[in-house]
Amino acid sequence: MNDTLAGIDAARRVGLSPLKINMVVVRGLNDDEILDFARLSREGWQVRYIELMPLGPAMEWRGLVVREIREEIERHLGSLEPAKVNLGGGPARYYRLPGAQGTIGFIAPLSECFCEGCNRLRLTADGRLRPCLLSDEEIDMKTPLRQGANLAELREIISQGAHMKPPRHRLAEKVWPQERNMSEIGG
Repeated sequence: MNDTLAGIDAARRVGLSPLKINMVVVRGLNDDEILDFARLSREGWQVRYIELMPLGPAMEWRGLVVREIREEIERHLGSLEPAKVNLGGGPARYYRLPGAQGTIGFIAPLSECFCEGCNRLRLTADGRLRPCLLSDEEIDMKTPLRQGANLAELREIISQGAHMKPPRHRLAEKVWPQERNMSEIGG
């Protein structure tokens, strides 16, 4: 924990901003830390709570939904006010505690599906463009890059990826990525 905090302090000292601290809240594991993280927003931290996505056949769903997390924060720390963030804030909805310098964001892929507004593409470490975190569809970008693809060709591949984005995930139907673990695709 000390190494993590030291790393965050070092990033702030060199001007990396905003720093977003993500917390996937799991009932019985770290839900007792919700308020501690929310308090950090008073000091300028950008805290984001993410609903646990129940992926994989053996995964027991123990996540808290955004509504529960928000209610916990407001019950103990005060009402959350909508906050404006710069473009690129992603799928989170942002709020601020009264007088806080930082924000509190909520990413709710299950209780408030945001797929229709998703603007994310992911590039895996092995050079594959992934249009959706929750789909196994991928496009090879490494080969064209290594073969000297020009900017127009790369734009076309990226455009193809954007057009492949599904309208929404299928977690409610127990359909999730099978080919890779989340750690392999940046999720």
